[in-house]
Amino acid sequence: MTAVAAVAAAAVGAVALPASAADHHPGRMHAAVYISGVQYDSPGRDDRSNWSLNKEWVDITNSTRRVVNLDGWTLRDEDGHSYTFRHIRLDGRSTVRVHTGIGRDTRTDVFQDRRAYVWNNDHDTATLRNDRGRLVDAVSWGLPPRTPPLIPPLPVAAGDAGR
Repeated sequence: MTAVAAVAAAAVGAVALPASAADHHPGRMHAAVYISGVQYDSPGRDDRSNWSLNKEWVDITNSTRRVVNLDGWTLRDEDGHSYTFRHIRLDGRSTVRVHTGIGRDTRTDVFQDRRAYVWNNDHDTATLRNDRGRLVDAVSWGLPPRTPPLIPPLPVAAGDAGR
């Protein structure tokens, strides 16, 4: 009985935790490169202007002292939108910001050159993979849309069928 109560308490505690853009970091304790921030809901009106698109971004940070070559690494959302890093070397102890819209790449800012938003405001996951396709980090926010449970019809007693 106590084992069941402990499992139930752990499940309730896990559900009660708030969701944020920094909820999930596999291997963060040992990760040299990780997703350090996500702005998934650009400030102001979502008018698809380049200014608004570029206010939606993901920060990738190198926590080591050595340079990391991000060439061929990918950043992906749950819907399959993917950005591939090209010719990006991330200096030690530095961050590169990946903007959704159009712009000129620099050492600190790169652009996906998209004309539509990538990151869902209600829920999504940003997944960073290295050039071999191995998971480096992932950050999730919000909850996926809930599907109402399927409620089976109540059995009808033989005498109640005509009512």
